[in-house]
Amino acid sequence: MKVLKFGAVWCPGCIIMKPIWEEIEAEIPELKSEYFDYDASSEVIKKYNIGDEIPVFIFLDKEGKEFDRIVGQRSKEELVKFVKENLSR
Repeated sequence: MKVLKFGAVWCPGCIIMKPIWEEIEAEIPELKSEYFDYDASSEVIKKYNIGDEIPVFIFLDKEGKEFDRIVGQRSKEELVKFVKENLSR
């Protein structure tokens, strides 16, 4: 499983989520992730149909196909539960 994270330096929710994801990635090293800046990654923003609301977290399976997405802030506990349940995808 891989998570694509979309955010921006001016986004309060993104600023809150950044250290949460850093903790999760440290605790679950097999989780792959990639970050895209909303203002600097217009092609990827278009490809994944990211709207005006960020942060957005897109979860990809082993074949690179999107199987879920989360928009907005979430608790670390909720994200860890979701990641652990879907890590083998």
